[in-house]
Amino acid sequence: MANTIKVKLVKGLIGTKQSHRDTVRGLGLRRVNSERELVDTPAVRGMINKVAYLVKVVS
Repeated sequence: MANTIKVKLVKGLIGTKQSHRDTVRGLGLRRVNSERELVDTPAVRGMINKVAYLVKVVS
């Protein structure tokens, strides 16, 4: 089984850049406190780094 990473949206998207909103949506996060378990790939890591001020890695 592939390694996974759990991501949580901890801050709202109002006032953020459209590309950052699209990135959060691409991660599968919809509203504040929503969590997703994603496969740990370089692409996913890059998306998390781009919106690091909005999300938190839970585990």
